[in-house]
Amino acid sequence: MAEERDYMRPDGEVNPIDTDYQIGQDNIVVNVGPFGLDIHNRVFAISGLAVVAFVALTLMFQNQVEPLFSGLRGWLTGNLDWFFIGAGNIFVLVCLGLAISPLGRVRLGGTEAKPDYSYLGWFSMLFAAGMGIGLMFFGVSEPLSHFGSAFGGTAMENGVRTDWAPLGAAAGDAEGATRLAMAATIYHWALHPWAIYAVLALGLALFSFNKGLPLTIRSVFYPLLGERVWGWPGHVVDILAVFATLFGLATSLGLGASQASSGLNHLFGVPLGDTTQIVLVIVITAIALVSVVAGLDAGVKRLSEINMVLALLLLAFVIAVGPTLAILTGFFDNLGAYLQYLPALANPVGREDANFAQGWTAFYWAWWISWSPFVGMFIARVSRGRTVREFIISVLIVPSLACVLWMTVFGETAISQFVKDGYKAAVEADLPLQLFAMLEVLPLSQITSFVAIVLVVVFFVTSSDSGSLVIDVISAGGKVDAPLPQRVFWCTFEGLVAIALILGGGLVALQAMAVSTGFPFTIVLLMSAVAVVKGLASEPRAV
Repeated sequence: MAEERDYMRPDGEVNPIDTDYQIGQDNIVVNVGPFGLDIHNRVFAISGLAVVAFVALTLMFQNQVEPLFSGLRGWLTGNLDWFFIGAGNIFVLVCLGLAISPLGRVRLGGTEAKPDYSYLGWFSMLFAAGMGIGLMFFGVSEPLSHFGSAFGGTAMENGVRTDWAPLGAAAGDAEGATRLAMAATIYHWALHPWAIYAVLALGLALFSFNKGLPLTIRSVFYPLLGERVWGWPGHVVDILAVFATLFGLATSLGLGASQASSGLNHLFGVPLGDTTQIVLVIVITAIALVSVVAGLDAGVKRLSEINMVLALLLLAFVIAVGPTLAILTGFFDNLGAYLQYLPALANPVGREDANFAQGWTAFYWAWWISWSPFVGMFIARVSRGRTVREFIISVLIVPSLACVLWMTVFGETAISQFVKDGYKAAVEADLPLQLFAMLEVLPLSQITSFVAIVLVVVFFVTSSDSGSLVIDVISAGGKVDAPLPQRVFWCTFEGLVAIALILGGGLVALQAMAVSTGFPFTIVLLMSAVAVVKGLASEPRAV
């Protein structure tokens, strides 16, 4: 095997896969002066050309594509919500089954492998990789949205239930509505999304560190496809992974631009609209390009450290000056509500709450799945030396608890402002503005709102930088040290795709592409779960 296999040489006993495939054997190497390319001639060509064509056509036919995106999102979530919800349940069950089975004793990297990072460092990276962006946008807006629906009761239109109400309405009951809202919110941010990440991350780590295959998505499918994984079946898997990652990141970039522009309007009166959002996307992409050029350690690592410190400071500040007692007691109450209502929330069939199951859950699951190649590859690279049991428990439980804490702090604070203080501004504000409306009634609101804007921007910079690295590895046939211009290309087109989607329909277009790329990749992930179990079954187990 090539040098990446030597770099990931196992420690102790493993059961490697014997293959003649060489990393980069299908690549095209081009050198033009100081610039060079080292690309997989099929994966890069097809995915790159398709993305360029998508951007060009969307910008040329903005008015025509807007109803197309809206109809696409509505059809996918309306007809396939059961599929997304059921798949999410399968990923959780697979993870829990592996954790309690004898396969949980398999160690990633070999029976004698030692972890590369301490628990504290590992947990910090796990959390930062998967949720930072979404927590900023939805930390206030989602609990408030669900609370408003539950507190207002069940709405009927032409005899059809139109609100979410998955657990029954709590009309006029603030305490009951709060429990329902927080349970529904935590459902979208706890076990299910982290199980999605864990399945692919576990497969990537197993087949790279133990089986000696390239660190790319197709390697996971070797137990199912054999040597055909290096041919067109593997090309299709990697191309789907590129599309899913790119449009998942573009969706996040668009949401971040929407929230940052709302914050700038709130603080400084900057005009709202597509122009402001596009300027923000350009600025964020430019900063990400600087980070790409600076390199992983000098760029992403430092920005991530700064962002984690700022996020923890903002979290601690809201706990200290907000309804502290309600937050501290609410953490455990909300966990209990989540566990109590989980069976109803995760039910994939016979649902009457179309807006919740389709508009929220189906979109979330597709979005998390589209993020899974990016987050999964990052988690895999930092998890060498952990047993499968340790890996699953940590990847599922620790980040889930962190997300519960974040949603409790920001969600409980916003709901308390409405219920106890009669403050309606946050409830009535648009989704991107609700975080800033909540901070407005706390001390030092100008400072905390500015910190929140910085957090949004830097979260997106680090995601864009890291995401372009992952896409580049996939489109370079598994090479982890491909030439810099390739990462610059992908980073640039993440921004261009986000701009095209903003102009082609805004939030609906962003969500439509996340769902449309998440659907085929859900099938890929379901197959990968089978491959992971087969791969683990052949591995020696640590004592």
